[in-house]
Amino acid sequence: MSTTTRTAEERWARFREARNAALAEEHGWLSLTSFQWLGPEPAEVEQVPGLWSATDDGASLTASAADGLIGLPGGPPGGHRVDGTITAVLDDEESLLWVSHGGSTGRRIVVELARRAGRYAIRTRDAESPTATGFEEVPVFGYRPDLVVEARFEPYDEPREEHIRTAHDEVPGATTLVGDVVFSLPGDAREFRLGASQEEAGGLSITFHDSTNGSATADWRKVATRHPRPDGTVIVDFNRAINYPSAFTPYGTCPMPVDANRLEAAIEAGEKNPLS
Repeated sequence: MSTTTRTAEERWARFREARNAALAEEHGWLSLTSFQWLGPEPAEVEQVPGLWSATDDGASLTASAADGLIGLPGGPPGGHRVDGTITAVLDDEESLLWVSHGGSTGRRIVVELARRAGRYAIRTRDAESPTATGFEEVPVFGYRPDLVVEARFEPYDEPREEHIRTAHDEVPGATTLVGDVVFSLPGDAREFRLGASQEEAGGLSITFHDSTNGSATADWRKVATRHPRPDGTVIVDFNRAINYPSAFTPYGTCPMPVDANRLEAAIEAGEKNPLS
C-alpha cells in the first residue's frame, strides 16, 4: 500500500468514526419511533400524552402540568411544563424539536413537529429505542481506492427543479439539480452521468441508485463532494457513500433519487444495508 493510499484510508477511517458518532446521538435518526399526521380536531397520539391538532394556520398541543410534557428551547414554553395550550407555525419542510416527555429527566422522548407536503405531523424520538440502544456502527465495504474517481462537472445553464418521490408514500418531494457529474468506473469504459444538487458550502450532493441496492446496500444512497475545481473536475469518493435515515427507520421522509440517477453498475463501496 502506497503512502498516499494509506493516508487516504486513514482519513476515511476518521470519517467513519465521525459518522457513527453522529448516528449514535441521543435523539438522532436512530431514535425515531413514530410518524403521525395531526388532524384538525384535538386528539390523543401514540407514545406521549396531550391533545394534538393542526390546521393550515399551525399546530396546537393542549396538556396539563401533570402530563409531564416539557417545552424545549426554540419552542414555547422552553424549559417549562406545558400547562394549557401551546402553538407553533412552520413553513413546509421545516421541523421543530417541540416538547419532551418521560424518563428521570423528562427528556426520554423528544417530539419533533414537522410540516411536510403542507400537512403537520409529529415524530417521536425515543432515546431508549432498540434501534438506538443497539447501535454500534454502520456496516461498510472495505476501503476501495479504485472507487475514488475523477469526474467532470457539467453545470446547467439554470438550476432544474425535479419532482421526486420520498421514503414516505404520502410525502411528495422536490430537489434542485445544478448540473451533471460525468465519470467512468474502473474497468468499465461506459460514461455515467448523475444529476447533482449544490450544498451550502459549495460542494455537490448526489443521490443515486446502483445495482447493489436492496441486497448488499439500502434502496438508495448519497455521496457528497467538495466544490468542483476551476477546470471543472471533481473527485467522487464512493467510499463515502452513506445511507439516508430511511435506511435505518420506517419513519423517515428522505428524498429518493431522480429517475435518471440510476447506475447500471455495482458500487461496492461505502455503507451497506444496515438491516440485512
